[in-house]
Amino acid sequence: MNELNDVDFNSAMSAFESKHFGQACQLLSPFAHQGNADAQHRLAIMYQNGLGVAFSPEQAVKWMQAAADQGHALAQHGLGFMYMEGECTKKNLVEAVKWFTLAAEQGMVGSQTTLAIMYEEGNGVEKNLEEAKKWYALAGL
Repeated sequence: MNELNDVDFNSAMSAFESKHFGQACQLLSPFAHQGNADAQHRLAIMYQNGLGVAFSPEQAVKWMQAAADQGHALAQHGLGFMYMEGECTKKNLVEAVKWFTLAAEQGMVGSQTTLAIMYEEGNGVEKNLEEAKKWYALAGL
């Protein structure tokens, strides 16, 4: 097998950004299998939305989880969303809060805002207005 390099990765990312998803999937897949969190996150998005590949909830969750487990903030946010909405996986608000919190602690404004709303409404967590205010403040709201 050829060793993967930065040029190959840049080509894969360019294909994704240019919306050439079939090519992006083919190029990103080896990087994802080697543990590259950016590649895993983008594969998850493609499987989640059927971009260049057949829609596959199992593959979407698998790759989103792999990237999130490595501390990839966007993947943590994405996984939180999947659990909150029951998209590609069973709805689980406890898991959603866990992943939103990890992403929010890395400065993800979307996760901070979502957590604030969840605490304000008592959705998946015990209602806690102080905690809601904290996350709103961190999100700059």
